Amino acid sequence: MTELLTEARRQLDVCNACRYCEGYCAVFPALERRSILLDGDLAQLANLCHDCRACFQACMYAPPHEFAVDVPALLARARLDSYERFAWPRPFARAFRHPSLAVVGTTVAGVALALAAGQAGGGLLAAHAGPGAFYAVVPYVLVVVPALVASAFVAAVLVAGMVRFWRAAGGVSRALLHARPWLAAGREALTLRWLRGGGGGCYYPDLERPSDVRRALHGAVVGGLLLAFTATVAAAVLQDLLGQPPPYPVVSAPVLLGTAGGVATIAGCTGLLALRAGRARQASLDVAFLVTLNAAAITGMLTLGLRATPALGAALTLHLGTLAALYVTAPYGKLVHAVYRFAALLRDVGERDAPGS
Repeated sequence: MTELLTEARRQLDVCNACRYCEGYCAVFPALERRSILLDGDLAQLANLCHDCRACFQACMYAPPHEFAVDVPALLARARLDSYERFAWPRPFARAFRHPSLAVVGTTVAGVALALAAGQAGGGLLAAHAGPGAFYAVVPYVLVVVPALVASAFVAAVLVAGMVRFWRAAGGVSRALLHARPWLAAGREALTLRWLRGGGGGCYYPDLERPSDVRRALHGAVVGGLLLAFTATVAAAVLQDLLGQPPPYPVVSAPVLLGTAGGVATIAGCTGLLALRAGRARQASLDVAFLVTLNAAAITGMLTLGLRATPALGAALTLHLGTLAALYVTAPYGKLVHAVYRFAALLRDVGERDAPGS
């Protein structure tokens, strides 16, 4: 962190002296509250940044000026370094440097395991209908047990990373013992308040004209994931509490919510891939995550559309394989930005609410 922190202090000292951009987002007011920039402070500012690039467009000291101030690029680099620094277990942090390789390897492994599970069930190539049709392709225990294990692993890794980030950024604030900071941070995260660039929108992909396109596409992905999660909960209630195994009718909560979530996720991921959000190493991290998430959504929709045909087995195994890849790579890919960004927003709300701030 030494070279990066030195460069951050050089550029951000210029920002603190100028303060022209202090109304654009939460980063610059947070910077003003820090008289000395430590490495934990840099991680906080980096994850607070939404990369709208409004400050770069407004900066009179941006390249080709001799000061060469490029805060979005600086914080993008610091953000990626924070992902690696706080990852757990540490050896797995290497996946951040080779996201495409990690995605391809886990997808191949996931599809192979799903095919093996389908062969064990003996119904991979046959058409199945009626309650329990999915489990005629892949047995219930081979679906549920790996999913629970993977979910527990992902949750443990993300919590460990958030705790490490929190400690580095300065520990716990008393203001966070109340509900208001959590609600405020949640609202800012879900509405992407700081992606508006001071009101005009994000300067990506057009460096001359800001727009809300990226914010809308990001919202589609988040909304799609929330709908898909709600569909999964609805299916769990029907299956485990009411004794109604899948597949479910088209006019049912799991199918309607899942379809809406799948369409929204595909639209958002495809749009963001077209924009190619991010830069340098982080660009490959973005693309790898979006491709994996898009593949999971597309194969999920295929499974829904082909569930009454002999192609169900192929669609379901592909879907399970891509889901496995998404789960395994999630804590070592772009998804971690959601955890660290929420933590940074939460800390920022706590700082703003602190006496004397």
